[in-house]
Amino acid sequence: MRALPRLLLLLLVRTAEGYSGDDGDTEDVVAVLQESVSLPLEIPADEEVENIVWSSHVRLATVVPGKEGQPATVEVTNPRYEGRASFPDLGYSLHISSLSWEDSGPYQAQVNLRTSQTSIVQRYHLRVYRRLSEPHVTVNFEISQEDGCNISLTCSVEKAGLDVTYSWLSGEDGVDTVHESSALSTSWRPGDNAPSYTCRASNPVSSVASRPIPAGSFCSDPGSPSEKSTYLCVLAKGLLLLALLVVLAVGLWLTRAPKWGRTPRMRKLKRNRLRLKKEKPHPSLA
Repeated sequence: MRALPRLLLLLLVRTAEGYSGDDGDTEDVVAVLQESVSLPLEIPADEEVENIVWSSHVRLATVVPGKEGQPATVEVTNPRYEGRASFPDLGYSLHISSLSWEDSGPYQAQVNLRTSQTSIVQRYHLRVYRRLSEPHVTVNFEISQEDGCNISLTCSVEKAGLDVTYSWLSGEDGVDTVHESSALSTSWRPGDNAPSYTCRASNPVSSVASRPIPAGSFCSDPGSPSEKSTYLCVLAKGLLLLALLVVLAVGLWLTRAPKWGRTPRMRKLKRNRLRLKKEKPHPSLA
């Protein structure tokens, strides 16, 4: 009888130190934001379970198996998991729904065995990711007579999050990987084949591709963005110059118009003044 308290004391000390009777490696689990995930827990068939304590930084829930086929008693002790943590199918695996970014992190299941008076600890590391949206490709190009056309492609995903990788695919079926990065630099000369490039963005829970980008069309096709931009630029400069000429002409006309309008009148006033002087009687005659 004295050996039992000593054994229990030893188990408590080892549990506090992170000891496990079957201390395996941490299991990585990935899940999707706003969706659900299950942390699987396997228990030896020949063992009788006293209880299971699930935790993540702090205690999350305690599960006590039911007797003689009765359902287990579950007590969720962390309010953040209230209504989201469950143990379906009469098992002990933890099921979490409506995942958020805050659910990422370490988890632990401590299984206290009644038969062998030991504990089994299973550790997990949960990572939550967002499903990626379609990548957006930005194209920059520079045309020169010596080097042809230099093209820079940049791929990005809105709200990408962590652990996103980018790759560029080419070929008719878009299956040949030509570059592993979010940016791709290439060149094109008239007469060369005009390849199409597709950007593929991936994270641990999704993989999406952009529309094919025909790189050569930006440098050669009539009405391409480069030619349209040049045409619009020349047109804008021409309209601006015409507007300046009109403003100068109107300003010049307004400046000289008052002089033109006053000249005949001034001449008439001068003639009237001379006439008055001639008609004024001499003071001696008065």
